[in-house]
Amino acid sequence: MLGENHSLLNEFPEFKERITQLISSEQTFAEMAKQYDDLDTEIRHLELADSPVSDDVLRQMKHERSELKDSLYQRLISHLE
Repeated sequence: MLGENHSLLNEFPEFKERITQLISSEQTFAEMAKQYDDLDTEIRHLELADSPVSDDVLRQMKHERSELKDSLYQRLISHLE
């Protein structure tokens, strides 16, 4: 769906407290989370602006967002153990 919010807190509401805690205590996690949310915002903006970039560029951005999401998720669950 175009313009759908994939922010980190929206994707993982069950980890809201953990996300907040890791953002304030781990610089790497905080930087990755910011990069993820900034990329998601940019993708949504492009989708709602009728994608003034090529499909390949948008597809690459979405791929990068997906990889960041996977990495962030792995960091989230590794702190559960």
